[in-house]
Amino acid sequence: MIEYNFVGKFAVKDEEKISDWVAFVLDQEEKELGEINYILCDDDYLQEINIKTLNHNTLTDIISFDYTIGDVVSGDIYISYERVRENAAQLGLEFIDELHRVMVHGILHYCGYQDKDEKDKLAMRSKEDYYLSLRTF
Repeated sequence: MIEYNFVGKFAVKDEEKISDWVAFVLDQEEKELGEINYILCDDDYLQEINIKTLNHNTLTDIISFDYTIGDVVSGDIYISYERVRENAAQLGLEFIDELHRVMVHGILHYCGYQDKDEKDKLAMRSKEDYYLSLRTF
């Protein structure tokens, strides 16, 4: 099950289509959908979580808490829509494409992909691009 929660004045459209796409990604990665909670919030909300839970006083676009057990993928994915919007503008991308990239990025972490070094970042970006290319909406 995938739930969407909104803090502030933002909401995503096409929740059902996004959920189907995320379920497809998990299926392709040979994982099972558990409980995924997307929490879309503003910078201040996510920065407060970053300070309290990770002791980082910085802005970020995503923080995820992984509750995956075995191949059953579950977790809470906090996304700053303000950060995503700014990143999209800086990269010359559509907001919705960058939002979907961040959404699948969190899922890929739960599937075991990392982005700590350059090699891992390239592999993660390649997977993100691949799954973005397979969206049908």
